[in-house]
Amino acid sequence: MFPPFGMDSIFFLKGLIIGFVIAAPVGPIGIVCARRTLMFGRRAGFFSGMGAATADAIYGFVAAFGLTLVSDFLAGHNVFLRLVGGTLLCILGVRALVADPISNRDHPKSVKKYASLYSSTFFLTLTNPITIFSFAAVFAGFGLAEVKGSVYSAGVLILGVFLGSALWWLFLIGIFSIFRKRFNLDQLRWVNRISGGIIIASGILALLSLEW
Repeated sequence: MFPPFGMDSIFFLKGLIIGFVIAAPVGPIGIVCARRTLMFGRRAGFFSGMGAATADAIYGFVAAFGLTLVSDFLAGHNVFLRLVGGTLLCILGVRALVADPISNRDHPKSVKKYASLYSSTFFLTLTNPITIFSFAAVFAGFGLAEVKGSVYSAGVLILGVFLGSALWWLFLIGIFSIFRKRFNLDQLRWVNRISGGIIIASGILALLSLEW
């Protein structure tokens, strides 16, 4: 149910725009979601995208409520988080690189498997502490400092952030699901090789950028 028209509706719309803008740049997580959609179908892509959207909502929560303790913790553990995120990217990239599209087309539709798809993109997004600073900068640019004084307004804003991020992932997944049936097995092997290589490169760059 959408909030009534007024200041809270403005917060909701701003959150919607912020969530979409933060999620829209196609990075390694976008490639992961696109590949899973092509390999396993739109449901796999959906759960992967929702994992990223949930992490965006959490970072939006931190930015909206001005939780300096959390943001300071993330900044203080920047090296560890980026180490985890870079390692996870490398693992996902290697798995994509060696995956067999023949067996992957018959992806088991189990709750455990979809939970794994969700959690992997959730933690991958969450281990990027730069996101919280991106949210803080965008919030300041949208003049949202006053939202910290109202729990309801902040909640409406965070809901908008989540739905805006989810909207982007649904758009991306919808585009790739349209073209999924047009890919033959040889083309899917190249999808695995190219996406796997890009994801591994992203993970290596994240690891090389660490400042010990």
